[in-house]
Amino acid sequence: MFYDFLLCVALLIVTGGVYKLIQMQIIGEARMRTLTESGALDGDPLYSTVLLFVLFGFFAKFWTHSGQTLGMQVWGIRVQNADGSRISLWQALLRFMVSIASWLCAGLGFFWVLVDKQKRSWHDIYSNSQLVRIPKQKK
Repeated sequence: MFYDFLLCVALLIVTGGVYKLIQMQIIGEARMRTLTESGALDGDPLYSTVLLFVLFGFFAKFWTHSGQTLGMQVWGIRVQNADGSRISLWQALLRFMVSIASWLCAGLGFFWVLVDKQKRSWHDIYSNSQLVRIPKQKK
């Protein structure tokens, strides 16, 4: 999870920079400076939405194609359906949204694996998916 966090931070920094460059081209540098100094751009809902979509895109791409983010590859785990197939985009969206809710509940959704008989977190349960360990390949 830490590896994905670092990748997401880098992705959000780049996205934020591109967003601000586009915004500056649209409203002009002088006006941008004035709005920034006055705090008028704080809490920009479009900016927050763009960042949220970029984050979802990152996870959805990896989860629906290979079942693994780069961080999951390092740890040898994969998200999949019970039959071993890849999860759908809808499942990825559910997984993403419920994992945000888990964070907002002080991580309770992640600690749920300690009480669930099948060792599933909230986002596993609601997206009807599961995390599995991938056996290491012998060299």
